[in-house]
Amino acid sequence: MSGLFIGLTTLDLIYLAEQPPAANQKLVALDDLVAAGGPATNAAIACAHLGHPATVISSLGCHPITQLIRADLQQWGVELLDLSPDKPEPPPVSSIIVTATTGDRAVISRNAVKLSIPGDRVASDILQAVDVLLIDGHQLAVSYTLATHARRLGIPIVVDAGSWKSGWETVLPLADYVICSANFHPPNCATEADTIAYLQLLGIPHIAITHGAAPIWYRDRDRPGTLPVPVIQPIDTLGAGDIFHGAFCYYIRQAEFVEALSQSAKIAAGACQYFGTRQWMQVVTHEIQPG
Repeated sequence: MSGLFIGLTTLDLIYLAEQPPAANQKLVALDDLVAAGGPATNAAIACAHLGHPATVISSLGCHPITQLIRADLQQWGVELLDLSPDKPEPPPVSSIIVTATTGDRAVISRNAVKLSIPGDRVASDILQAVDVLLIDGHQLAVSYTLATHARRLGIPIVVDAGSWKSGWETVLPLADYVICSANFHPPNCATEADTIAYLQLLGIPHIAITHGAAPIWYRDRDRPGTLPVPVIQPIDTLGAGDIFHGAFCYYIRQAEFVEALSQSAKIAAGACQYFGTRQWMQVVTHEIQPG
C-alpha cells in the first residue's frame, strides 16, 4: 500500500542569507539547496521518509529541468506519475530566500494555474494499492476524479487547504480530513469560525487550522479543541506545512485524528530547526510513534 499525493511539483532554488537583498544589492548566500518542491511533492517526500511509500501525481513534462526534479524524487524514494510527460515547457521554478536570524522566507515563483490537466487524464485503477490520498489544491479536476473514486473505495482523503482556489467547492465535500492554513478563506468567510462552519456544512468530519507557532484549532466531528505545538527556535520555516501534511498522511493510518495532528506538529517543528526541506530528514525520523 502507498500514499497518493496529487498536486504541484516545482524546482526550488533555496538560499540561506543574513537578510533578503535590498534593491540593486548582491548577497552571498550562507548555504543553498536545489530540490523538488511544491506542497504535494514535499508532503510525499516526508511521508516516504517516515516509512510509508508515496507517489506524486503532477504535471512535469520533458524539459531538461525536469531531470533535476526526477532525480531528487528518486533519491527520496518517491514515484512520479506525470500527467503531461510530453509537455516541452519548463516546470515551475521557485526562488526562495530564507533569513538566517528568523527562519522567515521570501518566495517568488511562476503561477502554476496554466498547468491544470483535465480530470479524464487519469484512470481510477491507480487507486488499487492506495491507502491515503492527499490533495493540495492544484490539479483540482484530476483531484475530483480520483477523490470520487477514493470515496467509493473507502480510501481516506486528506486536503491541504493552503488558500482558496476555484474548484475547491467540488473537492471539499469528498474529504475526510481538511487541514487549513490561517490564509484559507472560502467565499464569504471573514473569520476562522466562518471557515470551520463552512466546512462543517459540507459534512467534513475532521477539520484543523494551523497557525505556525501558535496552537492548532481543530474540530473532531462535534468536538472542538486546540492543540499546542512544540516551542522551538526556527532556522527555516520553508515547507513546514507541507511536511506537516506528509507526516499527517503517515500517522493518520495508525492513530486518531488529534493524535495524528500532534505527531505531525512534532515532525514539522523538528524540520524547522534545519535549513531547507531535506536536512531535517537526516535527524528527524518516525521514532516518534503514536501513543
